[in-house]
Amino acid sequence: MFTIVAFLIVLGVLIFVHELGHFIAAKAVGIGVPRFSIGIGPPTPLAFRRGETEYVVAWIPLGGYVKMASKEEMEEMSKLEGGETVEEWPEDKLFENKPLWARMIVISAGVTMNIIFAFLAYTGIAATIGRAEDPTTHIAFVEPDGLPGVADALLDLPEGVQVVRVNGDTVRSWTVLREKVLDRGSDRMRFEFAGGVDPVTVAIPGTDVESRLAIFDALRPAWPNRIGGTQPGLPAARAGIEAGDEIIAIGPDSVRHWEDLKRIISSSAEVELELHVRRGDSVFATMVTPEERTIPGGLAGEDRIEGWIGIAADVEIIRIEYGLIGAFGQGAGSTWRDVEDVLVTIKGMFVGTVSTDELGGPILIAQVSGAVAALGIAPLLAFMALLSVNLAVLNMLPIPVLDGGHMVFLILEGIRGKPLSIAWRVRLTQAGMLVLLAIFVLVFRNDIMRLIG
Repeated sequence: MFTIVAFLIVLGVLIFVHELGHFIAAKAVGIGVPRFSIGIGPPTPLAFRRGETEYVVAWIPLGGYVKMASKEEMEEMSKLEGGETVEEWPEDKLFENKPLWARMIVISAGVTMNIIFAFLAYTGIAATIGRAEDPTTHIAFVEPDGLPGVADALLDLPEGVQVVRVNGDTVRSWTVLREKVLDRGSDRMRFEFAGGVDPVTVAIPGTDVESRLAIFDALRPAWPNRIGGTQPGLPAARAGIEAGDEIIAIGPDSVRHWEDLKRIISSSAEVELELHVRRGDSVFATMVTPEERTIPGGLAGEDRIEGWIGIAADVEIIRIEYGLIGAFGQGAGSTWRDVEDVLVTIKGMFVGTVSTDELGGPILIAQVSGAVAALGIAPLLAFMALLSVNLAVLNMLPIPVLDGGHMVFLILEGIRGKPLSIAWRVRLTQAGMLVLLAIFVLVFRNDIMRLIG
């Protein structure tokens, strides 16, 4: 029940914010609005009328809409929008009779509101509780798989080296290191290290976000080999391992940091291991057999098998406080990084470097909503901000039915000097609905596959 309520709050707020943007913009330019709906399909009894507009909650909570006055109402859209409206509207209140610039403002207003919501959410979090950062600045090792060739010099770094500066800016945490690596304003990365290690310069355009992400992912943080927590019922918990324990060796192999521990366990599915554990002033040995689990590869590669014992790293987190101006900067930066991440993911799906198996639908959103809501208001608000950015970017895809598809229609109208014919718009809208249906089937399939393991 908690998860369901959290899901309805998350989805309801984001849909309301998006549709409120369309609604305010439509009213501002003088377009009539017969219906404002949260959800799609037939209206529920939760409906009332105020002025010219009917406000409703519909039965299917997978979207919403602002129905605008128009003589060009499409039958396909009417089914999603709870049926036709019978009001007669003055000519000057019809959507199609408004100037092109006014209609473009109305169509883009929903996406704009989603971006504004994310910015305000991130700004509010930064202003009230600051930002959590992982203070790690040491690199355990550099993973060669997936590392772009231009960054091969990083493979020669000594184990445990500390990064002190990137492009002259001090690196105080792993979080800051990520930001410096993904900095779009630079066409190179110059890493400087402590202990007399020679600097490494990687020449790569700031616009090549995908390659920069691959470089960052190859840098493995030197987290301590200390256990932050165990999952009940899994091998580590059954073996008596507790939070705070340090794994100092596995069999004859010493463990210097978390990546050592992770690497040995991952490659030892169904193989009994002897763990040497330090607890306080004492050291003891215990036997653990990692369970086998499958990591889906999807389009990005073949599935792989790895060992898993149910442990989490004990990562120290520091909190950075910001003033009001700093909070605005953090809000803008976090929102922009989310936009970049969504765009990189979309591009990756088209070129095959990101698997469509990673897409999630309503079930996954509900699960995550419940999990983050249990952690508190700030994590829930941050998740809603991330989801709001996703909703904004995906809505601008040039698919008829979505806002991006409507914008394409308007741009074509501006180029041609007249709108596309109703017949063409109907055909393209039908094609867009088929594309959306295929996406819904895919994400529901992914959600169901996750549920069944």
